[in-house]
Amino acid sequence: MTAQPTQTPPVTGSAADPAAPAAAPANGAEALVATLERIGVSDIFGLPGGAVLPLYDALYQSSRIRHILVRHEQGAGHAAQGYASATGRVGVCMATSGPGATNLVTPLADANMDSVPMVAITGNVPSSSIGSDAFQEADIRSITMPVTKHSFLVTDPDQIAPTLASAFHIASSGRPGPVLVDVSKDALVSAVDPATLTDLALPGYRPVTAPRPEAVRDAVSLMLQARRPVLYVGGGVVRAGADRELRSLAELSGIPVVTTLMARGAFPDSHPQHMGMPGMHGTVAAVGALQKSDLIISLGARFDDRVTGKLDSFAPHARVIHADIDPAEIGKNRAADVALVGDARETIGQLVAELTDRTRSGAAGDYEEWVGFCTRTKARYPLGYETPADGSLAPQYVIERINAISGSGPDSVYVAGVGQHQMWASHFVSYEHPRTWLNSGGLGTMGYAVPAAMGAKVARPEATVWAIDGDGCFQMTNQELATCAVEGIPIKVAIINNAALGMVRQWQALFFSERYSHSGLPSMQVPDFVTLAEAYGCLGLRCDRPEDVDATVEAAMAVNDRPVVVDFQVHKDAMVWPMVPAGTSNDAIQYARDLKPTFLEDE
Repeated sequence: MTAQPTQTPPVTGSAADPAAPAAAPANGAEALVATLERIGVSDIFGLPGGAVLPLYDALYQSSRIRHILVRHEQGAGHAAQGYASATGRVGVCMATSGPGATNLVTPLADANMDSVPMVAITGNVPSSSIGSDAFQEADIRSITMPVTKHSFLVTDPDQIAPTLASAFHIASSGRPGPVLVDVSKDALVSAVDPATLTDLALPGYRPVTAPRPEAVRDAVSLMLQARRPVLYVGGGVVRAGADRELRSLAELSGIPVVTTLMARGAFPDSHPQHMGMPGMHGTVAAVGALQKSDLIISLGARFDDRVTGKLDSFAPHARVIHADIDPAEIGKNRAADVALVGDARETIGQLVAELTDRTRSGAAGDYEEWVGFCTRTKARYPLGYETPADGSLAPQYVIERINAISGSGPDSVYVAGVGQHQMWASHFVSYEHPRTWLNSGGLGTMGYAVPAAMGAKVARPEATVWAIDGDGCFQMTNQELATCAVEGIPIKVAIINNAALGMVRQWQALFFSERYSHSGLPSMQVPDFVTLAEAYGCLGLRCDRPEDVDATVEAAMAVNDRPVVVDFQVHKDAMVWPMVPAGTSNDAIQYARDLKPTFLEDE
């Protein structure tokens, strides 16, 4: 995404008298808060500690920023991710030095993998103590450098404001990502020169946003020459807000579309050109379209291993047009015949303009036979699941009914943890709009869902926000339900409870001869999730029969004054299908346990 962070004039009023001139910041902490206000930050997720107390004291004076006190710094980081992913605005989190800062490493790494714009602010020990192994000291700048877009250490109070403002610019421009700003305690308490409240000069940072015109022409020429093209859409399209441009390109060209796990909602599920999600647990139609294609138009995707399977067997006959804001991604995993370096919205818009001009001149692609093949494959291998013979609850049915009763699109946001429930939530919810599906894609972080849902609800209070979580994931970060209850953040949590680490169990069943080594969780009642929810100030519900699912979801939907947690006790042996076994070719996709599709056979 290339939009700049909102820049508002410096603060000119106060809580007591909004019209009165604001006092100049007296120290680094006040300069930091004033900069956050100037940028337009309205919400921060954080947890105080010794090194960052001066900043919290300055924050106490702010009337423009809501601070949400989390129960664990990892929750603050994931909440900032959820906030950013649901809106496109930069999410903000704060922590103290040492363990407070290191608890942010996982969400920072997660945001880096999934290109989430986020700024993490941490306090550090006084600059005179840095390197002395002082109490709660950690070199968080060095620790996070590999997993952030950039990390700053600030020890000069006059550099706090310009560095922070620049951090927001870096996080939100070019390829979005997380930025860390670590500030020593003495810088926070030292006097500042008001003249330094400006942006930091970044002479070497100039992201390319527009592709070369000749590359656009070459790309369109390949599109018109192809007979089996596919639009391979990644999360970059969502981050850039390019869904309208994507739909224009798809409908103008008539080319089939696949959307990755990170791009669900970028193109409507209901659209006849949509073949579904590709990859390890993708639809047969999407996987088959890529494998059989002669041209892949990659838009904001990075040819991730979960999409390609065994790389040297992926789409063996396809040429590649690769569009990405990050030039480092082009050619990294798959060589590109045409490279389009630029923002997805601008790039796709230029492709639409060039294709429109060519069409007016009489050029047209011949894709009728190919579209017919893709459409037949989609109809022949629809997503589905088996109803348990013992009458127990199918997890896929639970998610289908949540989607049906809650509605989809702009009124509902779905946030998933990682594992089987993540794949089911991707498949069995209908996504018609971008930013309605949030998940940890690249890093695959268990514990993402509850705090990310909290952040999404803060960002979009008008939306119904469901966290679709597993019983394993839920137990990693459920303490943030206390935050939600105290702060009045009424998320809804559906625990898909199979008393196991579900995806681990599935792999053990398929590849380790059902040797379930340490993948079973003790019991569906340890902990008792309903009692736990009530202890946190939430409404707790339980459902274990198909005939009770609708009434349970309706009961959850009727409560909007506190969080709701529903313990859906589901069949333990349910599996995610389709599946491409790890390390194998996409040609080895299985539609079900004993069924391999024949989409690769000539018709």
